[in-house]
Amino acid sequence: MKTKRLKTDILIIGGGTAGCYAALTIAENSDAKVLICEKAHIKRSGCLAAGVNALNAYITEGKTPQYYVDYAKKDADGIVREDLLLTMSERLNAVTERLEKLGLVILKDKNGKYVTRGDRNLKINGENIKPLLAEAVGKLGNTTVLNRVNITDLAVSGGRVLGAYGIGIEDETFYIIEASAVLIASGGAAGLYKPNNPGFSRHKMWYPPFNTGAGYAMGIKAGAEMTTFEMRFIALRCKDTIAPTGTLAQGVGARQINSLGEVYESKYGLTTSERVYGTVRENAEGRGPCYLRTEGITKEQDESLLKAYLNMAPSQTLKWIESGLDPSQQNVEIEGTEPYIVGGHTASGFWVDTHRATTIGGLYAAGDAAGGCPQKYVTGALAEGEIAALSMIGYIADKSPESIEKSDIKAHIGEAERFLGAGVSPYTTEQLEEAMQTVMDSYAGGIKTGYRYNESQLAVAERKIGQLITLSDQLRAADNQELMYIYELKERLTVCRSVIAHLRARKETRWHSFAENLDYPEKSKIYGRKFVNSVLENGEIKIILRDINEGGAAFEHCDKQ
Repeated sequence: MKTKRLKTDILIIGGGTAGCYAALTIAENSDAKVLICEKAHIKRSGCLAAGVNALNAYITEGKTPQYYVDYAKKDADGIVREDLLLTMSERLNAVTERLEKLGLVILKDKNGKYVTRGDRNLKINGENIKPLLAEAVGKLGNTTVLNRVNITDLAVSGGRVLGAYGIGIEDETFYIIEASAVLIASGGAAGLYKPNNPGFSRHKMWYPPFNTGAGYAMGIKAGAEMTTFEMRFIALRCKDTIAPTGTLAQGVGARQINSLGEVYESKYGLTTSERVYGTVRENAEGRGPCYLRTEGITKEQDESLLKAYLNMAPSQTLKWIESGLDPSQQNVEIEGTEPYIVGGHTASGFWVDTHRATTIGGLYAAGDAAGGCPQKYVTGALAEGEIAALSMIGYIADKSPESIEKSDIKAHIGEAERFLGAGVSPYTTEQLEEAMQTVMDSYAGGIKTGYRYNESQLAVAERKIGQLITLSDQLRAADNQELMYIYELKERLTVCRSVIAHLRARKETRWHSFAENLDYPEKSKIYGRKFVNSVLENGEIKIILRDINEGGAAFEHCDKQ
């Protein structure tokens, strides 16, 4: 491969929601040079690629940022960083107004006020939300976007990030990027577990299948402290299409019912994890299938649902049309997805301080990559991108990019060339990925086991994932596209290993389905006051329990207990 060296003040890994907004913020508040590396294309990458029909995090009239903090804390059963939630919540409305100025259509009533959906949501026409962000970034004079460049690892020395390495998927170039600060905005991790739909349809899932946990994996390998990977996210979705259910539950007030017509949602609880758990239990006890009850809604509501899903999940609208029955004529069957690791819905991700700095100097995280702050959604990711951007501007004020050591560069180029080298692997990347998903599904609490696991199963999962990591070193790629697939598999395997360690470490069941530990089926007072964190040291995952600090006081890494 050709090699190319680049220097920038700030490197942003991932051109999604948080990454785009961070670039906009940096441009407005400094003259720092910014480089965004996006392995897809910034116009349609990340979680917003297909659009959304609501902004799920907004401080509606009569509510306060603290109200949102309290909601998220309750839903996560106390395992949150209130400083992160509060600083995010205080910015939700401002970033929403900024989106509207960029051209996003936010629905308004006859008085010119935003149309709300519940206590915390706004209705939008959001098919073009990502192109709007990408277009704004494209107009920035100080920002360069490299599309189809897959960042594979960080360059770290002496506890400080110096930049990153990447491969040009289409230009056959190995990139060495030196930067004074780096933002991980690469999203969460999908594809760790066997998904709902097999074979050709396996990518029909809740979270973008191209989000591999790359940022997590880079941080883990670099020795960054990670948090709460055991708080997996499992979405409650429309069966087969894996379309969102919130539009049904909040938009038309559809309630969860079993095959007997009984409303069961209040029986198990109304937090996000409890809604999934109730559906799993009703099916297991023979009262399935389970549905969201839409029969009897109005024709106006019918039309509203058909349009809403066409805006974000067209397959659900097509399913209604193909059946010849509107939502008012048939209830919508629901199911849980496979587990994901995603810091925008749960508290999984990098352990960051209030400024979104990780435990590695100069490395920041925002959006789904940052932990401790669940229920971010779109606007929360924007807010965190803004916070991280302002923090990085301050960090680089007296710094310039340092040179990466030649030996480290040589090692990373050598790894890429080895995968591209001669020889035939006895396995394909796809085969090893399927094996990984089977292991996680069977032994680490996937769909097959009703999301449940025990100590013995996790021990098997740990051993088998270790074997797959070894086998992955034998893979070979014919071109840079296949090389990217190898790195994506290795990223997922790295995250799987940490997920298993975290599931073993939290010896309780605090969130049904999200972390259903059969050896410890009850809540623990001890773990109810602790974060489960981890650091990779000398090849081994070290578990660290951190106290939960009540209140929104600022947290700095020097205050670690």
